[in-house]
Amino acid sequence: MDFQDKFQNIVAKNNSLLCVGLDPKLERIKKQTVYKGESLVKFNMSIVNQTADLVCAYKPNIAFYEALGIEGLKYLKQTVDYLKRNYPNIPIVLDAKRADIANTAKMYATAIFDIWGADATTVYPHLGFDSLEPFFAYKQKLTIVIIKTSNPDASTFQNLKVGGEPYYMKVAKEIKKWDKPNLGVFVGATYPQDLKNVRKLFPHNIILSAGFGAQGGKIKEAVKAGVDKTGGGIMFNASRSIIFSQNPKKEAQKLRDEINKYRAV
Repeated sequence: MDFQDKFQNIVAKNNSLLCVGLDPKLERIKKQTVYKGESLVKFNMSIVNQTADLVCAYKPNIAFYEALGIEGLKYLKQTVDYLKRNYPNIPIVLDAKRADIANTAKMYATAIFDIWGADATTVYPHLGFDSLEPFFAYKQKLTIVIIKTSNPDASTFQNLKVGGEPYYMKVAKEIKKWDKPNLGVFVGATYPQDLKNVRKLFPHNIILSAGFGAQGGKIKEAVKAGVDKTGGGIMFNASRSIIFSQNPKKEAQKLRDEINKYRAV
């Protein structure tokens, strides 16, 4: 089953466009009474078990595991294996943000899709199409190209005018020419107008977005800007506001339901 089918199935089953980011920090886990004494993997398992009927995807960011060295990579592998074994119908987006020349990109793609077993990943487009061909070669997987990030200073460079329009839109228009069916795009929910602009350019592609919760993205504006003509086609990721809350299930359900209020197009 390719990513598109897997994604559509879980969106319908869970009535959800919510993606939960599995980005644990040991120091925060240890401070939370409810998880005190639990390992990082058990923490992830607990989050997943509480939210599996509320999500359309899980998104572990590889940086939070790499920062813990070899042990952290083992934790990531155990987390991915747990998801694939117990919740095989839920897509796994390994947020790795890779970018390199084609020879190296091939190794990154092999690691992410063959070794880690992810269903999707994130990449930067600025080295050109040949640097991403090794990812697109995995036709059953989704390669999510980052167009506009969600951080406060994203506009410093990404909104620079190039030929009278923002740089991020110039990039988006070049990416559009690639015409790859397994291409997804990323635009931060913190910039709903930019999200709307990109959705117009990519009416049928899956979008990954982030910025709700801790980053303060406006839910109504972002949802209306980002959904496709069916009221879907987008994953809204939230991490800290859910996984470090006292009741992750309650927070996930609250956000899922809030997103659903504005899905009608």
